Amino acid sequence: MARIPPIRMGLSRRDFLKICTIATATMGLPVEMVEKVAAAVESSERPPVVWLHFMECTGCTESLLRSSHPPLARLILELISLEYHETLMAGAGEQAEEALKEALKKYKGRYICVVEGAVSTKDGGIYCQIGGRPAIEILREVGEEAGMVIAIGTCASFGGVQAAAPNPTGAVKVSQVLSRPVINIPGCPPNPYNFLSTVLYILTFGHPPELDDLSRPKFAYGRRIHDQCPRRPHFDEGRFVESFGDPAHQQGYCLYKVGCKGPVTYSNCPVQRFCDVGTWPIGSGHPCIGCTEPSFWDRMSPFYEHLPKIYIPAGGGIRVEAEKVGRVAVGAAAAVVAAHATIGAAKKVLKSISGKEKDQEE
Repeated sequence: MARIPPIRMGLSRRDFLKICTIATATMGLPVEMVEKVAAAVESSERPPVVWLHFMECTGCTESLLRSSHPPLARLILELISLEYHETLMAGAGEQAEEALKEALKKYKGRYICVVEGAVSTKDGGIYCQIGGRPAIEILREVGEEAGMVIAIGTCASFGGVQAAAPNPTGAVKVSQVLSRPVINIPGCPPNPYNFLSTVLYILTFGHPPELDDLSRPKFAYGRRIHDQCPRRPHFDEGRFVESFGDPAHQQGYCLYKVGCKGPVTYSNCPVQRFCDVGTWPIGSGHPCIGCTEPSFWDRMSPFYEHLPKIYIPAGGGIRVEAEKVGRVAVGAAAAVVAAHATIGAAKKVLKSISGKEKDQEE
């Protein structure tokens, strides 16, 4: 009887390849790479992971655990060797902290440090403590000795809601504490496939994927939501929702005028959706609030109004154009009709002249 690779225990070959295919597509790799990604998963030694929780709601972990068709959470938890995770580990208290110490000693320089949540820095970081130790102290100890650091979620990547004004705890992003590179996978919460694909890329190629200037994987955060949004044709034609529940909203028109921040938000949400059934905020009739961007809680507020002036480029920009686009579209359509009419008339004249010349020759 053929031995089932440990990484696939509990997963059918079909589910396993389905996950690898989705992850490969998420990375922007050709379908020919699916087998290579699958081979890397099955043959690689499980990388040890120390997963830290700081100032957050555990939504990133919850999002991961609720991906069930296919069982993505199972693959990720079998893909890695989870040495420490306060939410998922069986141990607690002193037993849990002892497991952390052992992992840091045993896998020094080799483990992946995953951080969920912002870090308190005010008053020595006393507003977020685990086992009587400030989070900032734990992060420095664990993060600086890791082989790689991944910040999962907007709180860890950019500070999130904890860092919103007036920020009484002095909450900051992970990279602001560590003196080393950090891979950011923002989102509130981020799509689990963006995390999985990042880990699979590292296992397959031996190095992190290409990152943007905010240290986000370009395969997931390289394009604006606006550029990939299925409601984009309505924007281009000037069809906007004016208020929630109005006829335009019921017909699925563009949500820009009720606050959608898709034009300034970089994420693959329109392509790689959530909850195993292809749902995402805009698809459910709610505008994007820009949760994958730095300081989104302050910069994107108020969430249900036009983009703040900070986002209006010189020369008018997206807000002015959005107000005009309907009139422009109508004008352009009229111009096209007029052009077609002119061309048609010209063809008739030419045909008439050609006919007369032919009669004269005969």
